[in-house]
Amino acid sequence: MNTDGLRDLELAGVRWELAETPTSGGIAGTVANVNADCAPRSDVHAPRGVVPPAAPITIDATPAANAAGDMAALRAAIAEFNHPLRATATNVVLPHAAPNPGGLVIVTDIPGADDDASGTILSGGAGELMDKMLAAIGLSRDNVSIVPLLFWRTPGGRSPSDEEQKLARPFVDRALELLAPRVILTLGTLPAAQIGGVRLPGAHGTAVTLENGRHVMPIYHPNFLLLKPAAKRDVWTALQQVQNLLKTV
Repeated sequence: MNTDGLRDLELAGVRWELAETPTSGGIAGTVANVNADCAPRSDVHAPRGVVPPAAPITIDATPAANAAGDMAALRAAIAEFNHPLRATATNVVLPHAAPNPGGLVIVTDIPGADDDASGTILSGGAGELMDKMLAAIGLSRDNVSIVPLLFWRTPGGRSPSDEEQKLARPFVDRALELLAPRVILTLGTLPAAQIGGVRLPGAHGTAVTLENGRHVMPIYHPNFLLLKPAAKRDVWTALQQVQNLLKTV
């Protein structure tokens, strides 16, 4: 049974648990519990055979991140950085920088299986849905930037450790400094917490203003919408707010 997609769902804003014994019936037969409380789970264990988190990390990405004077230099620094996950990921998944930054930046979570295979952030089915969501408010990848919280897929798509996230965070912060967005759209649980300081689902669609004046709009990850299409209505309302913010701030 391929559980890569299921592992992504915890980051997309839902809880999930794999049944002890595989059953028939597709996703409905393998997901024992799906609900809207998307707090990170400490009691969800990766299936046997998944590589455990790396040993304690002692390297620091801050000097490399701060030395980058533009997005091209930052992308090069990320590509060269020896993050422990680099050894297990297929590709480094670099930030996508719009030619004319300053409007909307999307912050997503760890690369999915399609992202890892292609080296492109938000690819596959989730990426196709994201493109449609952007088109609905008159945007496209040509005029938005996309930054993942991690640039390397974790083994088996497991939840990243705090240390793995902290190690990559200087690159994320530097990307946001260089891109200087007016609005940040976060996708899923981890970005909502790490960037907006809020929790899904309670904060979904409610704009947060950071101390630096930037506005953060937390929404569900496209992976969640693929599983729960009914949630698209709430996301559409949030996207309309993003559209209005981009016109007024």
